[in-house]
Amino acid sequence: MLVLLPPSESKWAGPRRGTPVRLDTLTAPALTAAREQVLDALVAASARADALELLGAGASLADVVAANTSLRERPAARAAQVYTGVLFDALGLPSLPAAAARRVLVVSALWGVLSPRDRVPGYRLSMGTDLPGTGPLAAWWRPRLAEVLRPQGLVVDCRSAAYAAAWVPDADTAARTVAVRVLAGGRVVSHAAKHTRGLLARHLLTRGGRAPRTPAALADASAEAFEVRLREPVRHGGSWTLDVEAR
Repeated sequence: MLVLLPPSESKWAGPRRGTPVRLDTLTAPALTAAREQVLDALVAASARADALELLGAGASLADVVAANTSLRERPAARAAQVYTGVLFDALGLPSLPAAAARRVLVVSALWGVLSPRDRVPGYRLSMGTDLPGTGPLAAWWRPRLAEVLRPQGLVVDCRSAAYAAAWVPDADTAARTVAVRVLAGGRVVSHAAKHTRGLLARHLLTRGGRAPRTPAALADASAEAFEVRLREPVRHGGSWTLDVEAR
């Protein structure tokens, strides 16, 4: 079982001392050249007078955007520490057992994909950005992630829509991929979805017993702690959907 997560908008800036990011040590080293290109583009964009507009950031984030210009020099920390916010607070990523953390990947606008143990600095960049030098990031990453992200077994997809657009499973993978959708009273919700996805991911990663291997087994495992409904793919080659009542 593999759990796919979006990154958090809020991130820890990182420690004051330590070693900067080394792109060649990150998960999926085949993405190193792509990461170099996005990183260069982000540093350049963040130094522009219109950086806030380019990156879709408000005035209160001016310091955070300015810090992007020193991403190559700033000390890095484990991604499990860097990503904060509602989903990651509910998941408790730093406290996951090592075996459970190995089943988690975070899809990132800057790094492509990361494991919790990868060491990166905090940054500001969202997948919905049209970044000078790369163009719209979801479209830019899609073919590159397709080459390296070929998971085996069941995939639990907890990504938001923007990040889901950066990697679309092929037909074979889609048959064992379950997208998590959070509802309240039958309506799709957004903010509460992050909290619920975090709780669900932690439950699935830490529960006792055998990890689910099929969409039906995933629904049964989720039903131990949540009100859920499994929906079959609506089209040939599509993914399954797990509707989860918000918590």
